[in-house]
Amino acid sequence: MVVVLGLDPGSRVTGYGIVAETSGCLSLVEAGTIRPPAKKDMPFRLGVIYTDLAEIIRRHAPDESAFENVFVSKNALSALKLGQARGAALAACSVAGLSVAEYEPSKVKKSIVGVGNAPKDQVAFMVAQVLGMKNPGWAEDASDALAVAICHLNQRRMKRLAGL
Repeated sequence: MVVVLGLDPGSRVTGYGIVAETSGCLSLVEAGTIRPPAKKDMPFRLGVIYTDLAEIIRRHAPDESAFENVFVSKNALSALKLGQARGAALAACSVAGLSVAEYEPSKVKKSIVGVGNAPKDQVAFMVAQVLGMKNPGWAEDASDALAVAICHLNQRRMKRLAGL
């Protein structure tokens, strides 16, 4: 069995999803969001992301982590904040000793849906199908994080089959 923590980091909402694979079968362990208080300053919010993620890692002891790569933003301040949130999440994974894989959003979508520009609702639908959930009610960010974890498990399986 291998357990993967998928992450969709953001300064306002960080989505996480933990998926276990046993003999090629995927199962949901936990999914949710970390939502630091919006009225607090950035250092405080980054601390919340780090601390909450460290607790999730402690609780579930995943074997590996996978991140969605940062997209290029037209707004430099937004990109900076996203990068800082990603850094807090990377630090939590690194301190816990987790390996980190990174995937472009289009690769995640193609892995889950078969199309690199699939809309978020289609990705969420396929994530629910893959995990055998009828009406999961996940937040969009949690669904995206689960998609990253599933993408990583798919890539991992393909590399193993190819002998890489």
